[in-house]
Amino acid sequence: MEFTENENQKMIAQMVRDFAEKEIRPKMMEWDESQEFPVPVFKKLGELGLMGILVPAEYNGSGFGYFEYVTAIVEVAKVCGSIGLSLAAHNSLCTGHILYFGNEEQKKKYLTKLATAEYIGAWGLTETNTGSDSARMLTVAQKDGDYYVLNGAKNFITHGKSGDVAVVIARTGAKGDSRGMSAFIIEKGTPGFTSGKKENKLGMRASETTELIFQDCRIHKSQLLGQEGEGFIQAMKVLDGGRISIAALGLGIAKGAYEAAVKYSKERHQFGQPISNFQAIAFKLADMSTQIEAAELLIYQAADMKNRGERMTKEGAMAKYYSSEVAVRVSTEAVQIFGGYGYTKDFPVEKFYRDSKLCTIGEGTSEVQKLVIGKSILS
Repeated sequence: MEFTENENQKMIAQMVRDFAEKEIRPKMMEWDESQEFPVPVFKKLGELGLMGILVPAEYNGSGFGYFEYVTAIVEVAKVCGSIGLSLAAHNSLCTGHILYFGNEEQKKKYLTKLATAEYIGAWGLTETNTGSDSARMLTVAQKDGDYYVLNGAKNFITHGKSGDVAVVIARTGAKGDSRGMSAFIIEKGTPGFTSGKKENKLGMRASETTELIFQDCRIHKSQLLGQEGEGFIQAMKVLDGGRISIAALGLGIAKGAYEAAVKYSKERHQFGQPISNFQAIAFKLADMSTQIEAAELLIYQAADMKNRGERMTKEGAMAKYYSSEVAVRVSTEAVQIFGGYGYTKDFPVEKFYRDSKLCTIGEGTSEVQKLVIGKSILS
């Protein structure tokens, strides 16, 4: 395995750093306070080719692999977790699902617009009563001639209100049957398809999270992704890649918090010297740095396997589990190093602290990742 940063990664990293300093950092706290989802920022990210990083050039994408993708997510998340989360969700979930399982007509119709951010993408699997237990979803798609009629609701959906197109998994068979669900592409404005409650969240507040509601929503069979009954299986494969996304998000948050803590520890003086001189602080920074390095290696191992087309369910789960927990630990220690100032919104680490927790929950909790890992090593 060779994880040396390639030229594309270096170029992307610098481009994203410049963009984040100019377009994200000046307004990120304003967006956080108001819970504004800044659509214009994502249009600009689309112009840079970052909304279709993994999409082939023939569909207006950048055609890069997972190393470049991880680099982009990390660099955005080092500044703002919310923007990093939305960038990841757009690329790996909605866009990724169509990329991997769409037919040629669907790819030409939707990927070309998603890759440029003409369309913002959403992805609907979770429901109020079926989070980790998604096989028992209640949203139903009943066949009616050349159409499917959808009824039900999804919740905790990133871009549920502002998204232009959503990939939604609905039940077309028996409850609990892994082959009883199907995936559909649904455009905004389709009759019977609306957004519901917007969540008021602890962190990631500039990444929009809402309900999707379906009431006698008629979807033509041409909008079915793959074959009927394949939706759940497709979703699990999409989430394999999604774990790399959230792992990269956690890594970016951890790096941002760590870098802020190092800088502050050198500037803050107590007892006539920088607090970085004290062993209590230096040991915290040593632990933080070591955990970040370990998380990064797990992520690039999974990314390398994904690039080579190998099965990486266990490795992706390990990367997601460890990196997300590291994000929480590192941001917690960063707040501690800042002391009282770390608890105020005048300094950056309180936002990293709030944003980090989502990484241990979204796209599969830490507990679910351990179930996946355990199953992989015991089967």
